[in-house]
Amino acid sequence: MTNNQINFFGWILFVISAIGFIIASLGQFWAMFGSVVFLIACLVFMIPFFRKE
Repeated sequence: MTNNQINFFGWILFVISAIGFIIASLGQFWAMFGSVVFLIACLVFMIPFFRKE
């Protein structure tokens, strides 16, 4: 595996983790807010994998 593939796999795991936190925090506003922000941050960090150079 290349470094790029390993990094991408790591970010996928972070996204799965964020989704799990969102599910666990249903009904709790601040926990849900933090989980959604964490998911958005993970997706922002994944943008370079999808941009063409």
